[in-house]
Amino acid sequence: MTATAPSIAPSTAPRHDWTMQEARTLFELPFNDLLFRAQSVHREHFDPNEVQISTLLSIKTGACPEDCKYCPQSGHYNTGLEKEKLLEIEKVVAEAKAAKAKGASRFCMGAAWRSPSKKDMGYVVDMVRQVKSLGLETCMTLGMLKQEQADELAGAGLDYYNHNLDTSEKYYSHIITTRTYQDRLDTLENVRNAGMKVCCGGIVGMGEDPDDRVGLLVQLANLPHHPESVPVNMLVKVPGTPMEDVEDLDPFDFIRTIAVARIMMPASHVRLSAGRENMNEQMQSLCFLAGANSIFYGEKLLTTANPEADADRELFNRLGVRPEVREQACSEQEAEDSIVEAVEYEQTRHMFYDATRESA
Repeated sequence: MTATAPSIAPSTAPRHDWTMQEARTLFELPFNDLLFRAQSVHREHFDPNEVQISTLLSIKTGACPEDCKYCPQSGHYNTGLEKEKLLEIEKVVAEAKAAKAKGASRFCMGAAWRSPSKKDMGYVVDMVRQVKSLGLETCMTLGMLKQEQADELAGAGLDYYNHNLDTSEKYYSHIITTRTYQDRLDTLENVRNAGMKVCCGGIVGMGEDPDDRVGLLVQLANLPHHPESVPVNMLVKVPGTPMEDVEDLDPFDFIRTIAVARIMMPASHVRLSAGRENMNEQMQSLCFLAGANSIFYGEKLLTTANPEADADRELFNRLGVRPEVREQACSEQEAEDSIVEAVEYEQTRHMFYDATRESA
């Protein structure tokens, strides 16, 4: 099904009043027209040959009480994943240093929790301070956050918080039953209120219909502020999860989702995220043409495979693409303050709960 050019205002300034019909019309454009429009929007807001690079580390793996049907970390499914304790801060900092050396500008840390407990907060707060002192942007995904938890993370200097909507509100109950769509929106509001940037997107290829992909992007684009990062994930079908046999999504439908996300959220980084391991170089290149300008870099995304860093560098070289160079995530004074705080914490850490001693 094709459509003529939609009667949408030509301005590429961010909007927050998208209708379902406007988004449907974009999805229905001829493929070449859609990519041309998306690339034109992209060039108005970004260097078309720069891609922001992030590295993601699982700091606590498995035994999650949520029942997300796509997730191998859920305690509801037997996927053969070994649960792990919360990583020691020293190991996290070492991984962050290695990521920076390979070109990452942002270091993301994820824990398989419904929500961080009070006794864990002091530990992850110190983790943020130490990683940020390296001059990296910091991001965490820890599950749902109350306002006071968001404030505490913001106070430690956390730059981004990731909390995906996953899919449309209509399809959500088919994917997750242990938390509501409103729970997710509430966490996003708490993160914004704390002054942090938002990383929020979804997963496609979970058996949703085209209107669910439309609904997800409309929900994201109509938030009071667009997420600064919008990860678009292709379902990674993990044996043992309820979605291990879901029908594959047409690659062109995935690329269309990237393109429409770029048009609807023109100033956001659109991240080509999970599922890249199963995309050939040509598909990834079309995603970059459609407006994707952020990737996760490294061999693993939490618990699923990801192209190796060397393969990404080779593809970048062939495309003439370079890593986005960000201003240092903190000033020299802020970095010095962070180091001082970390040292002070080390001197008094016996007063704090040591999360590494808690069984998962």
